[in-house]
Amino acid sequence: MELKQPPYNPPAYVFAPVWGALYAAMGYASYRAWAAASQATDVQTVMDAKHGATLYTIQLGLNLIWMPLFFGFQRPIEATADIVALLGINGYLAYVWSGVDSVASWALIPYLGWLGFAAYLSAGCGYLNDWDFKKNKGRKVE
Repeated sequence: MELKQPPYNPPAYVFAPVWGALYAAMGYASYRAWAAASQATDVQTVMDAKHGATLYTIQLGLNLIWMPLFFGFQRPIEATADIVALLGINGYLAYVWSGVDSVASWALIPYLGWLGFAAYLSAGCGYLNDWDFKKNKGRKVE
């Protein structure tokens, strides 16, 4: 709370239920894509599902490192680059999975929307604090 926040920054209690719902949708999407691939007779569908599984794993890693980058290491530039990459990979993942199972692809749309909003918050917070969270440590924002 010591950092300047961009407009429309939601209260802290919003994040846990939103991320819970998004992880449920992501899990459902991955299940749908893998289930569709396991029943597919088309080689391209199976290859797309495997490619999607790789992208899904990469995005989970990028998602995992955002919080330590932003909060732990206080590296807003790196955290913003991470979330922009996360957004791009998930956009591509939705595209790849659209050829495997349309429901899997559509299940990622709320996640893409939230990632876009989170990228705005990450970049906005970085920008408003001159991309240096450490210099603002101990200073209360009014």
